[in-house]
Amino acid sequence: MRIIITDGIDKKGEEILRNAGHDLTIQKLSPNELIEKIGEYDAIIVRSATKVTKEVIDAGKNLKVIARGGVGLDNIDVAYAKSKGIEILNTPGASSISVAELAIAHMFAVARFLNLSNIEMRQGKWPKKEYSEGFELTGKTLGIIGLGNIGKEVAKRAIGLQMKVIAYDPFVTSTDLDVELVSKDELLTRSDIISLHLPKVKGEPPAIAKQEFEKMKKGVVIINCARGGVVSEKDLLEALNNGTVRAAGIDVFENEPPTEEQKELINHPRVSVTPHIGASTVEAQERVGLEIAQKVVDALAKYQ
Repeated sequence: MRIIITDGIDKKGEEILRNAGHDLTIQKLSPNELIEKIGEYDAIIVRSATKVTKEVIDAGKNLKVIARGGVGLDNIDVAYAKSKGIEILNTPGASSISVAELAIAHMFAVARFLNLSNIEMRQGKWPKKEYSEGFELTGKTLGIIGLGNIGKEVAKRAIGLQMKVIAYDPFVTSTDLDVELVSKDELLTRSDIISLHLPKVKGEPPAIAKQEFEKMKKGVVIINCARGGVVSEKDLLEALNNGTVRAAGIDVFENEPPTEEQKELINHPRVSVTPHIGASTVEAQERVGLEIAQKVVDALAKYQ
């Protein structure tokens, strides 16, 4: 069967698909080009860049499978695809470790001014005195919103750092980790650091916005390696400026790449930023490629 891969795939995943006898096209396409060509294919494999919209699905008259190499499905019109009988696949666990490690990295970055020190020392400065008031992660209370695959990996690492971990997830009622499950309001009021690990559902408001910031401890740290829009960027900037939020680590943004309007947040001296690289490790890419390829092979086998 014919498969189009628009955002790339690890070579080992490519081998799995070819060895199963499938005809692959690996090509980056514009939205209009994708609509023009998708009718030729039985399956499409994407990452986060390609949007599989209603228009794409309607044009994909032979589509049997839409596969997303990664966790979120917000770039796919899942409900419409399912209404057309198209199977939706993703890899919810493959990049969990990589994203979790980046979340912890952002915590260390803002705790010890790593983001600023790197820049200023390269400018010939020696900001030893200016950055003498860092803080330790040990002993701090980490609040995790979303205790799925990634949230659990963050919790494991935080426990290893001797942090007190609390979590809120409306779909989790028990856990075998040393994590205290609490309400969202209790998490907001108790946490020294809050790390978000939940999807952004289209049409729903941010999980963290002005009313949530008003409930937090003064000097809280916010980490968002989940999805752009899970935290209101406008309200986060206000909270940084009024002292509610001590610092933030951000890997995902409401617009990607960010627009001119987002530069104030990105350039804020108490913000550590990365360009949506949570899953961008060699290990994660290999796991994602292998897992999504095998799932596509298994799904298409039903039609052969």
